[in-house]
Amino acid sequence: MKVTRLETLVVENVPPYRGGREWLFIKLHTDDGIVGLGERPATATRDLRPHVALLEDLCEAFVIGEDPFQVERIWQRMFGVRHDFRHPSLHATPALSAIEIALWDIIGKAVNQPIYNLLGGRFHDRLNAYAYMAAENALERPPVAGEVAVQMVADGWTTTKIDPFLPAFPYPQQWPLKDVVKASLIFQAIREAVGNELEVAIGTHGQFTTSAAVRVARVFEQYFPAWFEEPVPPEKPEEMARVAAKTTIPIAAGERLATKFEFSSLLEVGGAGIIQLDVGQCGGILEAKKIAAIAEAHHAVTAPHMYCGPIAAAAAIQLDTCSPNFMVQEFNVGPLHEEILLEPIRVDRGYITPPTRAGLGVELNEGVLKRHLGE
Repeated sequence: MKVTRLETLVVENVPPYRGGREWLFIKLHTDDGIVGLGERPATATRDLRPHVALLEDLCEAFVIGEDPFQVERIWQRMFGVRHDFRHPSLHATPALSAIEIALWDIIGKAVNQPIYNLLGGRFHDRLNAYAYMAAENALERPPVAGEVAVQMVADGWTTTKIDPFLPAFPYPQQWPLKDVVKASLIFQAIREAVGNELEVAIGTHGQFTTSAAVRVARVFEQYFPAWFEEPVPPEKPEEMARVAAKTTIPIAAGERLATKFEFSSLLEVGGAGIIQLDVGQCGGILEAKKIAAIAEAHHAVTAPHMYCGPIAAAAAIQLDTCSPNFMVQEFNVGPLHEEILLEPIRVDRGYITPPTRAGLGVELNEGVLKRHLGE
């Protein structure tokens, strides 16, 4: 079997634009008629043309004419020969991820197995999931968060996340104590409403200086958050480790890191114990499996990031299913995530059941896809 051509698809998302205003899907076609699906997450991208061009360049140079089963060799050639990949970035590595995911989809379909069966097998029969807490105005009216928490517990959710610190710019900030305490009242309201029935994570985006992050953690510790997400910018993992050493709250990070090299640096300094790798950005499914293994060797767990379209989301679920140290999967989706798949990924009372179909386990609804194709 050989890969014969690349097809790129720009998909226009619908409000509330979960996973970005546009999605960039790819199809890798083979001479056997098997088509592999991939996705390059495009959440912070206004113009997808450079990313389409990069995908075309990579496929022309390294993928077309190759046996899709040689996924490791193809990956290593793309990563090693292209000099701009030797220092991973979230411009280049997601393109590599999209291609790698599509190769695995081809392999799974060719042998009629889900991808997780080719990477160690089904370790988890169901996957714990979390969604953002939809508690608008909670910063001004903390009891709102308590009311939403009661409903989430009734609906079967065990984990959620909320961003109590806005705005994110300038970056990073020191944050005055009065604002920190005000934000913590959201967590107080949740604990008063549901006790310990709901794990609640602090969602932040590298917004604090190291000293500010330590003070925030000290204020929030009394509410036992599930984690403190990316408390400081990710560029210097040693600073993340300084925060981790001064708090009992688990530190989570990784959505803005790429490849095993950056994740190993974070883990080696003790910067995080909850690894939020993004399969669509870090280098693909096999690279994510290697990252999960490195985390396992450091007694760390994975909580994969999911702010993307449904194909990258499906890839994350394949990883989760075969990773012993999987903890929880972010599930941040909108209406088009369901409509564009023939069999959507769904959460039932806080859990995802892994698909048993071959490859990624998902297929596009071509009629819906056609209606949402952009330029």
